[in-house]
Amino acid sequence: MSNTPHLGIGIGWRPEIADAVEALPGVDWVEAVAENLCTGHLPDSLVRLRERGVTVVPHGVSLGLGGADRPDARRLADLAERAAALGSPLVTEHIAFVRAGGPRTASPALEAGHLLPVPRTEDALRVLCENIRIAQDALPVPLAVENIAALVAWPGEEMSEGRFLAELVERTGVRLLIDVANLHTNQVNRGEDPAKALDELPVEAIAYVHVAGGVERDGVWHDTHAHPVTRPVLDILADLRSRVTPPGVLLERDDDFPPTAELAAELTTIRQTVRLTDASAGADAGTGRGTGTGEPAAAPASPRLPSGESESSDTGAARERLALREAGLLSALVAGAPAPEGFDAERLRVQSRALAVKRAGVIAKVAPELPEILGGGFRAAFLAYAADRPMRDGYRRDALDFAEHLLFDGRPEDPVARRRLTLWWEERAGARPPRRATRLVRRARAALIGR
Repeated sequence: MSNTPHLGIGIGWRPEIADAVEALPGVDWVEAVAENLCTGHLPDSLVRLRERGVTVVPHGVSLGLGGADRPDARRLADLAERAAALGSPLVTEHIAFVRAGGPRTASPALEAGHLLPVPRTEDALRVLCENIRIAQDALPVPLAVENIAALVAWPGEEMSEGRFLAELVERTGVRLLIDVANLHTNQVNRGEDPAKALDELPVEAIAYVHVAGGVERDGVWHDTHAHPVTRPVLDILADLRSRVTPPGVLLERDDDFPPTAELAAELTTIRQTVRLTDASAGADAGTGRGTGTGEPAAAPASPRLPSGESESSDTGAARERLALREAGLLSALVAGAPAPEGFDAERLRVQSRALAVKRAGVIAKVAPELPEILGGGFRAAFLAYAADRPMRDGYRRDALDFAEHLLFDGRPEDPVARRRLTLWWEERAGARPPRRATRLVRRARAALIGR
């Protein structure tokens, strides 16, 4: 495997800050959410950045490589097309599952609308490794996978995060995208030591690093990507830099975007954090803690498969067991099911509400007419709706289902607002909201399917 390309200091490209990103000094590269790009109509801002020689890396969020099912061929093809259209040197995704249920578990298919942690078990690792191999074969450029933040911990885990990542690299040769903000999140929420994770993971396999902000509420750290980067996160970045020179470091910001000057200041702080540890990085040269050369380290030359395993070995049993566990957790988070045995029920409640709040926020963006029509009651109405109604077929379908639910229940009470909501629904979903009898039939059918 060849060396990971040198990227430098970058920032996450988002449409809301496209002009700011173009104006920021010293941006070597950007990362764009792959699912938000259309290969035939790339945003003008990204086209201009590419013409200036700025590298663009597509960052996927929907493959669900940690799920029990094999990666969807269409999603993989879309990611490959985006990499080709952008001339990217690599693509990235997450070590997470984003959907569960379906035929494998004889239960309704569920969408999380969020990245959820996989259990650190041999079953999950075997499935993840095979899914990554499938993705590697389908992509035209190398793949790097990211550690995620989590509010909940799986009972009965068999490995630490560092060992899990190390085994993943050894078995597949995949590169790593290490998010130091996620290491901090897991320290606060799950008591995991980020220094131990850095000790155990193969830092030479790092493709680049994410840095992001968050906020602590009631003892829980929320990885919001909507707040300034905190000192503890920068300290973890400095610790990582003392071990290895990462080929790239990128600032993520997804919401509540600050003025351009504040983004520039955060990038400056990140640059300084990386540079201030140059000397200490060299001190450990030859010890396995870093290259000390100032150049990107080479990724592992060849993957190692565990004893008795080959790429064609049957992981079906592991997939079945993982499918049941992930469906049980996701059902508790988005469909009102009881907490699976061994989980902290209160922590699951916090995670469930966080998912619903995120869902409401995305709905407000993809369908801004809904909070306008419903006014201050939008959020409360949506959270009540989402408590036991999982999302299906993405956020736009979710917005239509929410509006249909309100209309079926005779809401909003204000006739003018109800008429406006009806017109909004009709323009997007059909001639009129279904009659009561039709809706009751749908509910009965859904109940039968869910048994």
